[in-house]
Amino acid sequence: MYRKNIIVIIILIFGATAAWAAPSGTSDSLTAEKKGIVKKFLEYLENSNKTDPEKKFDFSIIGGPHYSNEKKVGLGMVASGLYRVDRSDLEMSPSNISLYGDISTTGAYLIGISGNTLFPGLRYRIDADARFAYTPDKYWGTGYQAGRNNAYSKYDYQQIALKLDFLKRMAPDVYFGITTHVNRTEGKKFEDISLLGAERARITAVGVGAIFSYDSRDFIPNPYRGVYLKAEFIAYPEFLGSTFSYNRTELIARYYQHVWKGGILAFDLQGVFNNGDVAWNMMALAGGSYQMRGYYKGRYRDRNLMQSQVELRQNLYRRSGAVIWVGGGNVFPDFSAFTWKHTLPTTGVGYRWEFKNRVNVRLDYGIGKGESAFYFNINESF
Repeated sequence: MYRKNIIVIIILIFGATAAWAAPSGTSDSLTAEKKGIVKKFLEYLENSNKTDPEKKFDFSIIGGPHYSNEKKVGLGMVASGLYRVDRSDLEMSPSNISLYGDISTTGAYLIGISGNTLFPGLRYRIDADARFAYTPDKYWGTGYQAGRNNAYSKYDYQQIALKLDFLKRMAPDVYFGITTHVNRTEGKKFEDISLLGAERARITAVGVGAIFSYDSRDFIPNPYRGVYLKAEFIAYPEFLGSTFSYNRTELIARYYQHVWKGGILAFDLQGVFNNGDVAWNMMALAGGSYQMRGYYKGRYRDRNLMQSQVELRQNLYRRSGAVIWVGGGNVFPDFSAFTWKHTLPTTGVGYRWEFKNRVNVRLDYGIGKGESAFYFNINESF
């Protein structure tokens, strides 16, 4: 089924391109104009990954079709920009910003912006992500067993979210800072509202917390080497506007190593642990385009989540590359209920195309336990 969809998409792309670029009884001047547009577009793609130190803001944009379990056939558009707060220091990794948008045949749409701003001498750093999304979705309930069942409720999911981290360098590669998180979610048109139980369909979470990180990565969107460690604690008290009071701790450990010519081995380990009155939408969710690829995001959810993956990234030819990965994850209500046999496996392959210098557009195909999915996105998954 997935193969047929991809073949259809490829045929449509090449068919539309050919119909647009080929002569069709129009005047020679119009044909020449079309050829000129195509030539300029191809030149734009050819030069998009070249850096220009004279540019204050190096910006490019690209879009394309995709397919996933959640959104079916869709059209995504991503734009990437590189810039330097201190343009005199060309040795420091540049700051980056990504704009992304998506629409699909299910009626889902998404628009967002994310990026990392690095200040002179790496003394300060701001990481930000903001998004608005509307998605026809599915809800299985909470826990591993709920995800294994075939019983789910279709519903519409609307979300506004903002995450902002402000970090100060305390020592070489060591950062400490504060974080804020706002998430307003509303579930609408549940086919079977009973799966929510006593939960509210509309949830607001407003949190503040602290972050400690060690970051020696050479380039954040696509590291070739380095270590990234993060410990983050966020409290969501009711007096800030949250529907319920709870707190979340997130731990991340990532390692990147050059193994041979054009080959990078990347390792990722993550834990998410919630405590207090956690709402259904703020549970730890397995799946999606970053971790546990291949699973419908949110099918498996619980108070706690542990997941890991190892990925081999290989440059193939010029701007093209490929990846393979293997990993696993486990959702559980508390440590006393943790069960190894509930661990969900993930594996997959992906294609990479260097859109900008060391900024990749990626197409991944992830395989999970009884399900799989395609993903189209920008930057590496971790």
